[in-house]
Amino acid sequence: MTKQEAKQRISKLRQAIDHHRYLYHVLDRQEISEAALDSLKHELFKLEQEFPEFITPDSPTQRVGGAPLPEFKKVPHKTPMLSMEDVFTAEELSEWLARIKRLYPAGAYDFYAELKMDGLAVSLIYKRGVLAVGSTRGDGRVGEDVTQNLKTIEAIPLRLRIPTEKEIREIFADHNPSQPPLTLRGGDRSIPPLKIRGGRGSYEAAGKAVYNNIRNALEHGEIEVRGEVFMLKKTFDALNRAQNKKGEEPFANPRNASAGAIRQLDPAISASRKLSFFGYALLCDLGLTMHAQEHELMKLLGVPINPLSEHCATVNEVAAYQKHIQKMREKLPYWTDGIVAVVNDDRTFERLGVVGKTPRGIVAYKFPAEQSTTHVAEVRWQVGRTGVLTPVAVMDPVFVAGTTVRHATLHNMDEIERLGLKMGDTVILEKAGDIIPKIIKVLPKLRTGKEKAIQAPTHCPVCAARVERPEGEVAIQCTNKNCPAKHHERLIHFVSRKAFDIDGLGEKIVKQLMDVGLISTPADIFKLEKSDLVDLERFADKSAENLIAAIAKAREISLPRFIFALGIKHVGEETAVDLAKRFGTLKKIREATFEELNSVPNIGEVVAQSLHEYFSDKHSQKLIDDLLASGIKVQSSKLSAISPKLHGLTFVLTGGLESMTRDEAKEKIRDLGGDISSSVSKNTDYVVVGSEPGDKLARAKKLNVKILNEKQFLEMLTEK
Repeated sequence: MTKQEAKQRISKLRQAIDHHRYLYHVLDRQEISEAALDSLKHELFKLEQEFPEFITPDSPTQRVGGAPLPEFKKVPHKTPMLSMEDVFTAEELSEWLARIKRLYPAGAYDFYAELKMDGLAVSLIYKRGVLAVGSTRGDGRVGEDVTQNLKTIEAIPLRLRIPTEKEIREIFADHNPSQPPLTLRGGDRSIPPLKIRGGRGSYEAAGKAVYNNIRNALEHGEIEVRGEVFMLKKTFDALNRAQNKKGEEPFANPRNASAGAIRQLDPAISASRKLSFFGYALLCDLGLTMHAQEHELMKLLGVPINPLSEHCATVNEVAAYQKHIQKMREKLPYWTDGIVAVVNDDRTFERLGVVGKTPRGIVAYKFPAEQSTTHVAEVRWQVGRTGVLTPVAVMDPVFVAGTTVRHATLHNMDEIERLGLKMGDTVILEKAGDIIPKIIKVLPKLRTGKEKAIQAPTHCPVCAARVERPEGEVAIQCTNKNCPAKHHERLIHFVSRKAFDIDGLGEKIVKQLMDVGLISTPADIFKLEKSDLVDLERFADKSAENLIAAIAKAREISLPRFIFALGIKHVGEETAVDLAKRFGTLKKIREATFEELNSVPNIGEVVAQSLHEYFSDKHSQKLIDDLLASGIKVQSSKLSAISPKLHGLTFVLTGGLESMTRDEAKEKIRDLGGDISSSVSKNTDYVVVGSEPGDKLARAKKLNVKILNEKQFLEMLTEK
């Protein structure tokens, strides 16, 4: 075969392979068998090996290839990848519509409804029609470049298909002339918008204009596709069977398996997971006017969309659509936790704008909490950092709300007695999304007579020391101050995010360092050197260097975080802040009398007694002295900086904020004299609501507590 003949054959093979990929992944049909398609791919591969000068980035053979990457590069998103508000009832859905209608009464309110896939959101940038950059959502503004891994997914086109003018015109042909006129935006912003007032001729003109915009973007410009990478149920099951055969831990849920595959530095590993993809948004000013048209155009470009997506004329149709999907949920080949409704009219969607990290014109209507039955095999008692023993139910594995669940906390003996639980019982387990699984009911009618009563332990399961239950408390506690389990949990707490926040020092690494005798107390962490780590499993020269650098960075810490890190019984994040406000320095806190501690606002006798006992204990004193001797610098609190502006006001935060982290928001409230609470009550003054708020928002509404969005909250902080 001559070079020219090879070039022509390679071109023909690529066209044929792309055509059959489009049929299979977008139109859900096949003209040839998978074996025949594999044969075409094999021929293409052999020709490209013989004539490597004809290999291009968008060739089907380039889906898996290249050496593993050393690391992922950061990719800023030109348009932030935002989150969305959740609703759980038809009533909440109607309230959402009422809110946005009040904001923009003149809007057009029909909807496009699609499934909320249980996967990983990604961005695909096509330059001149060829996939150039694929990235993860990250924090919404900056993601990671995972282009090579996304190329391994057959459903993602490496080159966008060029639609015909007739296909584009059909997108507009269904528009109802009785609706308000369409406003066609030109791809070039300098071109005045074109009004389409009805009649087939007008829609053909619109289709032609959009066709020209698309051709221009595919030949000279940039198109961004956003969508969801996900794993089919059968693929997930096969993956876990393979994990079990290898003696490795199975994946907990398909989202983790998908996300883990995309974040592999070796594309070959990503390819082995056999992921799928659906597009849900098209970011490019092509002249479209409705979200539904974006989906139709994505199909024409070769991007698969979920075939169950539907246009809904009213919010009642959206609710009916959600019910319909919920009924067929178990039969779907993938996992979904709800539906997404988008205001269909692009102009209305844009006018509604964004609050926090959430566009107002989109909402996720989630399915209710999932329940499943399972069998409690045994109850184990775990020892925490303060010595409290917590009962944990060990159950037969059950898949519920997208996760394989094997354990559920039972909190204490009072909860076990309330449930009437015995070992061997069949129970109802409930889990909503990412919420911790909970046993909500025992089914006593299914008992066989072999069930056993659950007895409170008399001795610690780790050190065998005697346990006790202090009068007036529900918790059972280990009496051994040197219990190994306490040491382990204290160290985990000490390096946690709200304490010393040492990056790279997680639970597994802490256990490893304890097992080899490198650390036994918090102060030992700050004595570690690179040479101690490089020969250990999980460590190499760079990772050891990074951990030592993270430890060095953590040597300077605020007074509240230091107090919290000590893991004092009954002392949480807010109590640590109250102590810092009142005393200002670590020295004054250590020297405080019981009476002085008891006089601190929000600290009662029990907490004051716990603090006084801790700072009087010689072991605690030595721990603090050792930390200070190891170079820890505890910043004093600036009491004079506290402003009375928010004095006496209690705030609860729920959801994510765009302008600051939750911890930064708490710090600003405290600096202005306000208090933070973790739960909403009648004593709460304000609930600050960000994106994806939890149950606290519903409770605030029920109690008529004042609700602030992020803009109102920032105004309160800055007003004179």
